[in-house]
Amino acid sequence: MPRNSQITRDRIIDASSRLFYAKGIRAVSVDTIAEKAGITKKTLYYHFKSKDELIATYLVSRDQPTLMLFSKWFEAAEGSVADKVHAIFLEVAQSARHPKWKGCGFLRTAAELADMPGHPAMQAGAAHKRNVEIWLTEKIADTGVRNAELLARQVVLLLDGAFATALIHRNPEYIEIAGDAAATLLRCHSTDPI
Repeated sequence: MPRNSQITRDRIIDASSRLFYAKGIRAVSVDTIAEKAGITKKTLYYHFKSKDELIATYLVSRDQPTLMLFSKWFEAAEGSVADKVHAIFLEVAQSARHPKWKGCGFLRTAAELADMPGHPAMQAGAAHKRNVEIWLTEKIADTGVRNAELLARQVVLLLDGAFATALIHRNPEYIEIAGDAAATLLRCHSTDPI
């Protein structure tokens, strides 16, 4: 793809990401995305065969940045793996205090597409959630804790539940409480000093 074509594609992804996160995938039309990106609808369809492909690309484009952010928060925190995981929840809770926070884009997209399990965006969302779980499994396993895979899955369930509940109630305290539960869970299974 020529350089200017890649720039245009990136602008489309950026515009769709902002719009999908802010308003939801079904509420945003292709016309609105093209307008926000400063292109024609024909140009958008040159780069993406369908809105469905663009929705999946939106989620794929959020996978690594989200993992890198979790990793940054994890590495910046001091203490045991329980403290570091707890820090992720506290950072998410802090983000949830921003008026533009809309929760987890992966979960919101899955909710909108619940009746379409084969949709490419559902596959992209599932891949992201697996990537988070794999990353967390590695971090927990590095401490010598047995059952790291099961513990990581339990922490991910707490995190996703916290995202959903905080969004429903518009209250970040739910995320903080889930973080406390995740830290307690990890401390109960830890070989690190408490």
